[in-house]
Amino acid sequence: MRSDRAVFVDFDGTITDLDTFDVLVRACAGPQEWDELEQRLHAGTMTLRDVLARQAAYIRISIDDADALLRDRTRFDPGFARYIARCEAEGVGVTVLSSGVLSLIQRAFARNGLERVAILANEVDASPDGWRFRFRDASDNGHDKAAAVRAARDAGIHTVFIGDGHSDFAAAITADERYAKRGRALEAHLREQGIAFTPFSNFDEIAAQIRCARQSPSASTSS
Repeated sequence: MRSDRAVFVDFDGTITDLDTFDVLVRACAGPQEWDELEQRLHAGTMTLRDVLARQAAYIRISIDDADALLRDRTRFDPGFARYIARCEAEGVGVTVLSSGVLSLIQRAFARNGLERVAILANEVDASPDGWRFRFRDASDNGHDKAAAVRAARDAGIHTVFIGDGHSDFAAAITADERYAKRGRALEAHLREQGIAFTPFSNFDEIAAQIRCARQSPSASTSS
């Protein structure tokens, strides 16, 4: 069975409790450097692409060591695997869209038995003198997540986007339906723009609603 819906999901801070790349930068560079670059991002004086490139230069550990650090310091939402199973039962395709590091995301998915899930993300060259990003495209975010959502919509597919942060703004607005993690930047942005969304705290909440997502888009900007 194939559905006429497609789901697109952010990784960092959405499937995980924390942004994994932020955790790496804070561990390798310290909070002061991280805070300075984040302030420039939110002030609009640097693009996400430029911030990620600058932050990556502070990371000088191997992918193996980075993966071990993230395994210890971040948490993978256990409800995501149940959500994937529910989507598969409904014939709904799920694609993870991330501005983070593909090889690290793949390792996290493998630990959770989710190797089959499609992932579109950036990659890095993990040089000992500082990591260097290999971005997916030339966009200001380094990965234009909205492009994948737009392509599905143009093909006549009903699109759902699930995210939490700055890099999710355009993709969320492009989608037919959107879920925003409570207390994060995407939720605040959608409220400010007056765009309907459904707030959530974990994937078990979303999985419980998947059957009625098409019929009852009773999203709220004030939930």
